[in-house]
Amino acid sequence: MTPDMEYVSNEDKARGKQPKQKIDERTGLPQWKVTVTDPSAEKDRDKSATVTLLDRVQPVPPAAAIAGFDFRPVVFEGLTVEARVMGEKFKYQGWVLRAIGMREPKSATPSKTSTAKTSGPNEQKTAA
Repeated sequence: MTPDMEYVSNEDKARGKQPKQKIDERTGLPQWKVTVTDPSAEKDRDKSATVTLLDRVQPVPPAAAIAGFDFRPVVFEGLTVEARVMGEKFKYQGWVLRAIGMREPKSATPSKTSTAKTSGPNEQKTAA
């Protein structure tokens, strides 16, 4: 997880301008970037994505990893997905992913009282 920094040109860097962390215009919260992976994706460019998180302090991913793998399953809270045209020479449809929180998923074993619902409408499960 890293701060999402504003772009500073080489000319501005030479003048001593320091990059600042981006602030979300709607919420006023600092932006953080985390790269997530989807090993089941068919195309290489779809195997990873960057999610922008909005939080006052740097979010910390869950500590628990899957035994035998270097993956940490996470649930993004308030996840929004926006379609965008990506690429410079060759255009393709890409996605802008933004969330307001990240947490460890609940147990995969459904409870006796709730067997039909396994995740909420805004929950997106992926690995960070």
